[in-house]
Amino acid sequence: MDTHSRYVRLHRQDIAYFKFIIESYEGMAVVRTQDPREAIVELMVPPGWEKDVDEALASLRREIEIEEVSLTP
Repeated sequence: MDTHSRYVRLHRQDIAYFKFIIESYEGMAVVRTQDPREAIVELMVPPGWEKDVDEALASLRREIEIEEVSLTP
C-alpha cells in the first residue's frame, strides 16, 4: 500500500503521547521518529485517511505544540 509522508516537529517530551494518540486510531497512520534531536516525526498516512489525520492534528494542537515541516529526501 502506498502511503503519504507528513512531517511534524514537536517538543521531545510530547513524542510518545503524540504517537500513542495517532496510532490509537487503527489504520490511520504510522508514526516514527525521523530526527530525535530535532523532535521531528514522520506520519505515514495511507490513502483515504488524510482528512482524519488533519482532524486529529487539529485536535492535538489544542493540547501540544505541533509544527508541520517539509523534509527533502
